[in-house]
Amino acid sequence: MTPEIYLAVDNCFASKRWTTPSRWMRMAKKLGINYVEASADNECDPLYMGQQYLDDWVTEVKEMEQETGVKVINLYSGHGTYATLGLAHHDERVRNKMQKEWLESMVKIAGNLDAGIGFFCHAFSQQLLQKTDDYYSACDELYDRLASLASFASKNNVKSMGVEQMYTPHQIPWTISGAQKLIGEVYQRSGKNFYITIDTGHQSGQRKFLRPEYGKIKEAARVFREKERIDNFWVGPRSAHLIFKEIARGGFEKSVDNIINEMDKTPYLFANYEDGDPYEWLEQLGCFSPIIHLQQTDGKTSSHKPFNDECNKNGIIKGKEILRAIQKSYEKDYSGMPGKCDKIYLTLEIFAGTAELPVDIINKLKDSVAYWRQFIPKDGLTLDKLI
Repeated sequence: MTPEIYLAVDNCFASKRWTTPSRWMRMAKKLGINYVEASADNECDPLYMGQQYLDDWVTEVKEMEQETGVKVINLYSGHGTYATLGLAHHDERVRNKMQKEWLESMVKIAGNLDAGIGFFCHAFSQQLLQKTDDYYSACDELYDRLASLASFASKNNVKSMGVEQMYTPHQIPWTISGAQKLIGEVYQRSGKNFYITIDTGHQSGQRKFLRPEYGKIKEAARVFREKERIDNFWVGPRSAHLIFKEIARGGFEKSVDNIINEMDKTPYLFANYEDGDPYEWLEQLGCFSPIIHLQQTDGKTSSHKPFNDECNKNGIIKGKEILRAIQKSYEKDYSGMPGKCDKIYLTLEIFAGTAELPVDIINKLKDSVAYWRQFIPKDGLTLDKLI
């Protein structure tokens, strides 16, 4: 199997500047883009806008699709829902509100537009991460809620649904194995396809959370004794960090054994080295990512930079290599997983700074489109032909 590949753009670049469908859809057309991912941040958030406004928004989108030939192919959550614990909130009332009033409302809009939907609106508090049993229970409930949403999306004729992968322990899925588990759990519980969105910059945090070996703990202890503090050193749960501090008072060998015991209790707080590699994510799970967010990155930050000459110089995201990595995932066999995607929308997600000039925002979009059109000259071509 080989999927069809399309180039799209997230309209987050237009947030607070070009705010109506008529404006950003015409801009997409001028950029040479025929498919748009509509961010909730750009004036279509159910918690802020109200139903009558959203009905009018949908009407305008449909009218502009007819006029421009540009299609809103996916909806996506934005910073508003990203800034809360959302579906994993400690209060069930908030979890229910997020599911019913935000996600299900957006699902209905997506179904009305014959579009897909992706989102990220959950996080686990630091307190929850310390309690292993509570953490696993929270994961189990999250899987159930996502399964319920997958079923709801299917009933509303939504093309595809998925959650975005992240890069820290409190925002799952943040590891490759964790992402595969989440996709499989939701699929098994709902019987409906459920996917992830891989972002090419969301591998910039995982290597901060590698499990330290004995020698690294020993060296960190030496630094701690000298400075009475140490930065950028991770041993997982708070209990392990407290034991580590006791090293300064002696008893090193015993302390390390105790640290290791505490780390063993919380494997979900650690990543593997390959989790910090965007190409590894695509090779392993690209076939389950109907939306792939494109940003240029040096591998150290997720700054959503454009694909212009300046950023490409030190950037690690290369068009041909991205396509080849995706293809490798289609060559693998999986069990207990949803069907592989038959269409993938490589979606430019280029952020605009508050103080950026409008002309500079447009120019970096033009540069990014020009770069990716080298590899996707025509939408809908199959991946095997592109590589």
